[in-house]
Amino acid sequence: MKENYPHISVVSPVYRAEKIVHELVIQLHENLQEITNDYEIILVNDASPDDSWDRIVDECAKDERVKGINLSRNFGQHYAITAGLSFSKGEWVVVMDCDLQDKPDEIPNLYRKAQEGWDIVQARRVERQDTYFKRLSSITAHQLFSYLSGMQTDKSIANFGIYNQKVIDEINKMKETARSFPSLLYFLGFRKTTLDVKHSERFEGKTSYSLAKLLHLTVDVMLANSNKPLKLTVTFGFTVSTLSFLLAIYNLIAKFAGVIQVAGFTATIFSIWFVGGLILFVLGIVGLYIGRIFDQVKERQLFIVRETLNV
Repeated sequence: MKENYPHISVVSPVYRAEKIVHELVIQLHENLQEITNDYEIILVNDASPDDSWDRIVDECAKDERVKGINLSRNFGQHYAITAGLSFSKGEWVVVMDCDLQDKPDEIPNLYRKAQEGWDIVQARRVERQDTYFKRLSSITAHQLFSYLSGMQTDKSIANFGIYNQKVIDEINKMKETARSFPSLLYFLGFRKTTLDVKHSERFEGKTSYSLAKLLHLTVDVMLANSNKPLKLTVTFGFTVSTLSFLLAIYNLIAKFAGVIQVAGFTATIFSIWFVGGLILFVLGIVGLYIGRIFDQVKERQLFIVRETLNV
């Protein structure tokens, strides 16, 4: 660890949490002080439409160990995490959501587990305290991602965990525009384990993640990590071609055998529409990948910071 750098950094993206920020900071102070007084709390305001930034300003004024980062616009949760990680200096870095469903009192447990020689300790939520709809949407997104990407993910694991600074250094080198913190960790490797933790109900308000947003993130990250959809379209196209060839042979045999007396208009129209739809489907898959390439080659900033406090 470099001199004058904190031992532990906590990075938390903040969105629609004006009534949560104060309680979050209090609980973080209480639990981090069990480990060390040498820590920093990095709160990243993702252009929240409420007064979250004002509450962050208040907490920064009380304690210089609380640091505020205000993004210029809403970039999204994983981009806000990226912003916080780029400012983190601790030997160990904790990433957690701001809604207090990730319990700060689990941080000492994660830290002790890391001291056994692990570079990454991810929190595994034994019993999720979410609505049925959110659990269902999460399961759907994970299953879709696992199938299309070939990456086996655990739906009980999200962002919450503790990570060695060398892991964070490698994360900061990755410039993918389609970002998901867990998927970046999956690529890196390192010595990794999990720890069962308690999961709480949201302290206040409701989640901003809708099913549509979750599926959009899933598709983006899947396209960034796998070409399996392209392989599936090749397999699908080959299957359709084989069936078409077999159908053509059948029609020839039936024609010469006198089974078919009049050419079928319905079958012809159906074949044209089916093949036309298949072509458009394949072009759409290819277009999605071209769109990912287009976004990546522009090399725009992953986030833009409007102002900082105590940094």
